[in-house]
Order: sequence, then structure tokens, then C-alpha cells
Amino acid sequence: MCGAGHSYFKNEINMKHFLVVLGSGESGVGAAMLGKQKGYDVFVSDGGNIAARYKKELIDNGIEFEEGQHTAARILTATEVMKSPGIPEKNEMVKQIRANGIPVISEIELAFRFKGDSKIVAITGSNGKSTTTALMYHICKTAGLDCAMVGNIGYSFAKQIAEAPKALYVAEISSFQLDDIKTFRPDVSVLLNISEDHLDRYNYQFENYIKSKFKIIENQTNQDFFIYCADDDVITNHLSLLTFHPNPLPFSMKQEIKKGGYIKGDQMMLRIQEERVSMSIYDFALKGKHNQYNTMAAGIAATTLGIRKEKIREAVSNFHSLEHRMEFVAMVRGVEFINDSKATNVNSTWYALESLTNPTVLILGGVDKGNDYALIEELVTERVKAIVCMGTDNKKIIDAFKGKVAVIEEANSASAAVQTAFKLAVKGDTVLLSPACASFDLFKNYEDRGTQFKDAVKAL
Repeated sequence: MCGAGHSYFKNEINMKHFLVVLGSGESGVGAAMLGKQKGYDVFVSDGGNIAARYKKELIDNGIEFEEGQHTAARILTATEVMKSPGIPEKNEMVKQIRANGIPVISEIELAFRFKGDSKIVAITGSNGKSTTTALMYHICKTAGLDCAMVGNIGYSFAKQIAEAPKALYVAEISSFQLDDIKTFRPDVSVLLNISEDHLDRYNYQFENYIKSKFKIIENQTNQDFFIYCADDDVITNHLSLLTFHPNPLPFSMKQEIKKGGYIKGDQMMLRIQEERVSMSIYDFALKGKHNQYNTMAAGIAATTLGIRKEKIREAVSNFHSLEHRMEFVAMVRGVEFINDSKATNVNSTWYALESLTNPTVLILGGVDKGNDYALIEELVTERVKAIVCMGTDNKKIIDAFKGKVAVIEEANSASAAVQTAFKLAVKGDTVLLSPACASFDLFKNYEDRGTQFKDAVKAL
């Protein structure tokens, strides 16, 4: 981590409140900007290189920083440390900060401190949170609310407050962001689902990850709302162990809910206080069972804000889904191509397959995060006619599906994977990129993987 680094220091240090920001990505720079604006002394430290655009923001705002090193003597004098969500607890600098008893907070905690009277709708879950956050924001914009979409979806919550505060924030929140909250309290919290993910960050203990997700409600009061999936056994089992304070608003496809939401037949029903909303699922812009859950969650959240049912109906029916999430790319000679590059865990791929009805050629593979492919075995056997492995090490996938899928091929690029899949498909089939793995073996990130996939489809 340390070595020849670069520093941008001031000579004088005012110790009234010294905030050290570890990490210089979107959340780190956003936190630094807000801290500086609110009168803190701020120092940003990154063990790697700081991206040019973020370095410019730090210099333009007169914020001290270092890159390529962590100066422990300086960092350990902090009043408080804001740790970027990507930095794990096993990081040596983090260990020293903890050992010195310096309080560690997350960016969303700092943002909450300065949000004023604004409201927060916070959305978490193992899968679907980006889609649900984007849909919720779309509903709020359709209703004419003064709002911003922030958090894990790509724009720093702290930076938004520093640059353009709003009356309402719709925030996608990851477990990593929840790990270091102290007082963060959303007016409306949404917990979509919990499945095994990121276990490498939680000592391979699923229970630790579950507790992290539930931190979203730990500071809520009886003035607040908690929206959750009543069909998720992990959520309901953990809820039975808790005493919690917010008003519960469950949603379900398996039972009628008196207060919350449910789908019966082809009708979605939302019931919150006096407001009742009903709508045909065939009018949803988002298709697939998993997206019916996401749409219910966003619809319930919208009703808690007093958004009129006409506006909810309008927004839910004309929403455009996110790039790289079950994104229709093209129809080529009767073969449909779908980009679900954002599916970086097995559970996401399960949801993708569950929403399809056509025979499918599935493109899988990448960096394995301890995947258990048994979770999708039944759906793969039922719906997948061929698998194209797109990774540098495909042995685990081949071993998992050998004898269960008629054809398994390998490809070492997006272009080769698309061409192979197209040869294996016939008119009426779907080619689905839903890798169930991280992308870092062949690509910069899941966006790069999805973009290369789309480019390869368009080149057919």
C-alpha cells in the first residue's frame, strides 16, 4: 500500500474537527467536499492512484490529499475517519485506525448529518436495488417532487448535499455502506431480498451479511416505514428475532397483505392508510417475476410519500429499465439478445432465467466469488439449451453443468462468446448474458463487459 507517493498538503492544521477520508472514489471525494464545506479540516488518503477527474475536484476545492501511500502519523490524528465502502476491514490502515479507537463512519452517515429537513428513501437488498431505486426516482420525478437519486447507484450522497440539496433523496444503499452507520435514519427503508453475496467481506458468515442489511432499520422510529418482502424466508426469519420500531409494510405474491402490497392473479394491490392502488401487472414496464417484486416495493414507497395513484400508474408503465440489467439489445434473425451483465452473483442469474420463457443460450463466467451453481441447476436444466463460458477459468462452471446441458462451449472474449452463442441459437431462442460472476478477469467492470457484449451483437 505504501511507497513512493504524492501529497498535496497545506502548512497549517486546524484541529477543530479533522476528517480523514480513506479512498478517493465517488463516495470519498463527495464526503471530502461536504466535510470541507461544513468547516471540517479534511485530508484524503488513497493507497492507490487518484483518478484525474477526482484529483481535479480535490484541488479545485482546496482539499489536501495523498496518493500511493497512507501516512499513518497524519491519519491517526483524525477526529473521525470516513472509510470508502470498497475498503475492507482487513486493510492494514483500517486495522490501525480501529486499534487507535478513532471513530469510523460511512459516507451515508456523513451525508445524513447535513441533510436538514430532507426525506430519505433508502433501498437495499442483494438483488434488484439499482432497478428499484431508479424506478422509485422515476415515480418521484413523474410526480414533480424535488428529488435526487444517490448512493450506490453512482452519485455520491454527500456530494449531492454539498452541491445541490434536494427535499428528497432516493438512495441505493449497499451492505458496505451500512456497516459504518451510527445515526443514519431513512424515513422509508426498503429491503428487497437477502441471498448469499459478498461473503468474503463478512468472514464467510451469512449471518454477518444479514445483520449488515438489517442495519438499515436500526435507527428508525415509529414515524418511519419499513418495506420488505414477506416471501423472503431469510428476511422473515431474521425479523422474528428482532424488536423493530418502524411501521412494517410487507409485500407478497403468496398472500394477501392488509397493509402493504400484494399481487393476486394479474393484479397488483397496494394498501397504505386510505390510499389504495390497483394495477394490472401487464401494464408494468418491467417484465419478469423479480421485477413485479421491485415494482411493488417502489409503489408502496411512493404511496408513503403521498404520491397520487395516477402518477404511480403512469411512472410504472413508462419506465425504461437500467442499462446492463435485463436490457434488450437486439433481435437478430429471430434470436433475441439480452444484456444482464450486472448479474454478478448466482442469485441474479436465477432471477434472469426465471423471467424468460424461450429456450436460452446462457453466457456465464468471470471471477468466481465462491459461487454455488446448484442454486440455478433446476432452471438451467429446464430452460437452457447451451452454455457459453466467458472467463479465464471455466472449470467450475463446466463441472457444475456437465451432463445437465447438452452443449457447453468456451470463449475468451465478448465477441467470441456472442458469435458462439449465435451459432448455437435458432429462431425463437434467447441469448442471455447473465454471468453470475465478477468481470475483472477479461473486463474493466460489468459496464465494460455489457458494452462489449452489445457491440458484438450489433456487429453480427
